[in-house]
Amino acid sequence: MKYRKKPVEIDAIIFSRNNWEEIVEFTNGNARSMITPRCPDGKSTCVVGTLEGPHTATEGDFIIKGIKGEFYPCKPDIFAMTYEQVEV
Repeated sequence: MKYRKKPVEIDAIIFSRNNWEEIVEFTNGNARSMITPRCPDGKSTCVVGTLEGPHTATEGDFIIKGIKGEFYPCKPDIFAMTYEQVEV
């Protein structure tokens, strides 16, 4: 059997060290423990509480709010293959 994802609109935000406060607000505190390495090319990480337990998001990942209000990180390439932007 084959299945197709139902068209569902989601909210998402790109994780960056520069928008940490916005990330925390967007996730209702489910994003925590941001770590920024002390090397110039290092990427920040944070922990996102998901339905399956904690997952690590890396700077540049999308953090998605699911249809039941849950949060989870998604790599940019997977996000681009799965979602398209909706005009508001």
